[in-house]
Amino acid sequence: MTKWTTADIPSQSGRTAVVTGANTGLGLETAKALAARGAHVVLAVRDTEKGKRAADEITAAHPEAAVSVQSLDLGSLRSVRTAAEALKADFPRIDLLINNAGVMYPPKQTTEDGFELTFGTNHLGHFALTGLLLENVLAAPNSRVVTVSSQGHRIRAAIHFDDLQWERSYSRVGAYGQSKLSNLLFTYELQRRLDTRDAIAVAAHPGVSNTELMRHLHLPPVFNPLVGVLTQSPTMGALPTLRAATDPTVRGGQYFGPSGLGEIRGYPELVTSSAQSRDVDLARRLWTVSEELTGVAFPL
Repeated sequence: MTKWTTADIPSQSGRTAVVTGANTGLGLETAKALAARGAHVVLAVRDTEKGKRAADEITAAHPEAAVSVQSLDLGSLRSVRTAAEALKADFPRIDLLINNAGVMYPPKQTTEDGFELTFGTNHLGHFALTGLLLENVLAAPNSRVVTVSSQGHRIRAAIHFDDLQWERSYSRVGAYGQSKLSNLLFTYELQRRLDTRDAIAVAAHPGVSNTELMRHLHLPPVFNPLVGVLTQSPTMGALPTLRAATDPTVRGGQYFGPSGLGEIRGYPELVTSSAQSRDVDLARRLWTVSEELTGVAFPL
């Protein structure tokens, strides 16, 4: 299939999709497209006021859309547990869990639980949320967990088990690379553990998309004209996630990204990830550490 677009999304009527970070950027575009095709979309966001404005934007464009807002701060395991309990009560079946939210290159900070912000938000928060919601995901036929990674998983990326929280030294690029590599290791290990179950785990990356995620890059003004040339819109950047979430031909453990040169821009297609991201022993070790740090054990 060439030039896969939102027109190729099959009906999502009767399905529930939980999208983290859905008040802006890629998450908002993902939520819009799913709502337009009939899904009940839950915007799981840290700022609920922004979430409500995003929900209003979606329903203004699609008056028949079913949209809910759920408070979720991935930097707080307390918030993750509270949100998961609310979602489990409200939605006995969750057809799509889209782990989209993230931070990139922030100054060194820690989460409420003392984790380095990038690793704690991008990986541990989503790991915990997925584990806590997995029974509801498994209750839905043909359900999927889609986790958004990045080409950053190839750049200065390693799992620093001797200093996961970057307490000895801090590299914005290295911390982001660790978190995005973790996203892929998590996806592939989750797929192995799902085994023959109906649910699948899939990953995607948006190429280089011009969203708020880039706010910590602090590029000099002279580079502003290049941003539009070298990046793609959030609408295009969301397509790999949407294909991973809805294309009937998708199989567990696959990875989707833009089709253009360097996977920077373009329509979504099946892409490959680094050899390191496919390391089974590394994935199992990260899984065990993630369970210990979050206190969340998966019901598998």
